Amino acid sequence: MSILYDERVDGALPTVDKAALLAELRQCLPDLDILHTQEDLKPYECDGLSAYRTTPMLVVLPERIEQVQQLLQLCHARRVPVVARGAGTGLSGGALPLEKGILLVMARFNQILEINREGRFARVQPGVRNLAISQAAAPFDLYYAPDPSSQIACSIGGNVAENAGGVHCLKYGLTVHNLLKVDILTVEGEFMTLGSDALDAPGFDLLALFTGSEGMLGIVTEVTVKLLPKPQVAKVLLAAFDSVEKAGRAVGDIIAAGIIPGGLEMMDNLAIRAAEDFIHAGYPVEAEAILLCELDGVEADVADDCERVREVLEKAGATEVRLARDEAERVKFWAGRKNAFPAVGRISPDYYCMDGTIPRRELPGVLRGIAELSAEYGLRVANVFHAGDGNMHPLILFDANVPGELERAEAIGGKILELCVKVGGSITGEHGVGREKINQMCAQFNSDEITLFHAVKAAFDPSGLLNPGKNIPTLHRCAEFGAMHVHHGQLPFPELERF
Repeated sequence: MSILYDERVDGALPTVDKAALLAELRQCLPDLDILHTQEDLKPYECDGLSAYRTTPMLVVLPERIEQVQQLLQLCHARRVPVVARGAGTGLSGGALPLEKGILLVMARFNQILEINREGRFARVQPGVRNLAISQAAAPFDLYYAPDPSSQIACSIGGNVAENAGGVHCLKYGLTVHNLLKVDILTVEGEFMTLGSDALDAPGFDLLALFTGSEGMLGIVTEVTVKLLPKPQVAKVLLAAFDSVEKAGRAVGDIIAAGIIPGGLEMMDNLAIRAAEDFIHAGYPVEAEAILLCELDGVEADVADDCERVREVLEKAGATEVRLARDEAERVKFWAGRKNAFPAVGRISPDYYCMDGTIPRRELPGVLRGIAELSAEYGLRVANVFHAGDGNMHPLILFDANVPGELERAEAIGGKILELCVKVGGSITGEHGVGREKINQMCAQFNSDEITLFHAVKAAFDPSGLLNPGKNIPTLHRCAEFGAMHVHHGQLPFPELERF
């Protein structure tokens, strides 16, 4: 069975007459843009995880929220599955469409509705690019903190769906920590507001539950994000090491010293060389690993912290510690890190980007484990880490044109995620589960926990029509994967069993 795709997902969905559905949509929503020909559908057959493709039955591109509401109501009545898609930059197959479903593209909802300087928040539509929020807030000396490497392209609705992170999330938090409110439509087309304009809201924290739910619980229609004042000053230290283990230990030493950097990133030699060749950031290409440590705040505090971090790094065995000379070099250092993925793409026909999280103390051991797996499977692995919060992104290099290499890349990726779980970590930090990691969900969670996840899904979407086949495996799938023993026979939610 493929790690990503289980043919039973489509096979168990209700039969939908494409021509009849298209005719009904045109009648009920005459101003809705609908793509239905093969050549128009092809560009939507995958998200950023492009090794796996499925052509959707129909693609719809609404421009008004009322269109989205009517579409959901019609699909709910006709039992037609719906997969939501933003900018398509996701890396876990979360926006992979279904052959028997509708792909709902929210990219045209790209308006910034309000920048509130006094309240330090912004109201935006789900198709607004992550970076565009900070650009709009810049005249007020404010910015939006979460900064995924894809921030120039990824949309805020997708960030909410995946609980996206970024290089500065060690200090400032993930998407969930930077939200005030999210407006959604349920599968039945009903409006709901999760969170509030205040710092807290009464009742259950449904905003936190919804953030990271990967389009399985509702469709985002508006997001209110927190804005932060721009730091007075930011400085970056680059430290080179002659072993990845020393660099890994240095990460824990910095945090143990009571210093919380704005960002703390790690790259191994393969990633360093690829990024330097692409960006010319000034990285030491002979180093086995580098750390980028950004410290921000008021100038006096940053200067003191830079000296303290330098001492920690040198004591940890750094062969070189370099402070960015000016803002231009600081930006260059980060450009190399943020372009590590496309840089690695220049040295290999294909690569498979994994996403797992581990306790910081386990960094050296996990890096050794990845090296052993790389040798065992005969595939190179470039390691790029949000090291401060233990979020790792091993890039497995392969050639899909060579028979068996894609399968080996899948296999080593699964083993790396299982290693993360073994040391007390998680199978994802910010990319989500999607289709990619659904088998490894079985390794991380027991049958009672999986059953609880299905109960949450059923509470929001009892018919299982929103993004089916993603994120939550069935207990039977877990039994087939060999990761758990199934108790009590069947799931208590038989309507979800087919997924």
